[in-house]
Amino acid sequence: MLPSLFVSHGSPMLALRPSPARDFLSGLGGTLERPRAIVIASAHWETERPAVSRMAVNDTVHDFYGFPPALYALRYPAPGDAKLAQRVVDLLQAAGLDADIDDTRGLDHGAWVPLMLMYPQHDIPVLQLSLQSWLGPQHQFLLGRTLAPLRREGVLVIGSGAFTHNLRRMRRDDFDGPAEPDVAAFAAWMNEAVTAHRLDDLLDYRRQAPYAALQHPTDEHLQPLFVALGAAGPEAPARRLHASTEYGVLRMDSFAFGGTD
Repeated sequence: MLPSLFVSHGSPMLALRPSPARDFLSGLGGTLERPRAIVIASAHWETERPAVSRMAVNDTVHDFYGFPPALYALRYPAPGDAKLAQRVVDLLQAAGLDADIDDTRGLDHGAWVPLMLMYPQHDIPVLQLSLQSWLGPQHQFLLGRTLAPLRREGVLVIGSGAFTHNLRRMRRDDFDGPAEPDVAAFAAWMNEAVTAHRLDDLLDYRRQAPYAALQHPTDEHLQPLFVALGAAGPEAPARRLHASTEYGVLRMDSFAFGGTD
């Protein structure tokens, strides 16, 4: 059975700029059994209630500005899967969550950038799931739990966000410098809590993790972690697959949850 994944997507330049995180993601797809489809929850799509995308061919959404033209030229036209979109909605509704299908939403950079590196042939169907970050980690964990049956059906569930995300603190002239001490402390606490299955602590991370509000002034970029965690279950084996820092404050950690029967 496929694991669920949490990946940090960082800057959109991850698609082009060499880095340890880019190297990691470029090799990640080859370490996994090929999925029949992918459901990805990105920090960059939030709706009033859960929604899943349904397009015959996914548009590539360039939801950023001020970057080199080469970045805007990139496309990731992965196919969609209408039957799977309905299956996701059915699972959400069975869990008591009202849900919608969106026939116009393409893949934002939180989805297509890591997927372009993992599966560059864009030949695996992809659906995107929206988040409701203001409802907190418990809600996102429930979203993930509803998707758990898909993992037995060959579907790869991915949460794409950022392990730390305070863009105002970025050392823009120091791409590969060391992490700020508070960033390292937060990442160490989170990593230990994730791998030790301390679910209650994780759900309460804003009060318990050191410097949490400094690393995440807003919640949306850590919420995909809870989708991935929920899709595997709180007792599923958790492995940190990658850890690196960009600009001194953006941790690019990625995790796998479960993956065995």
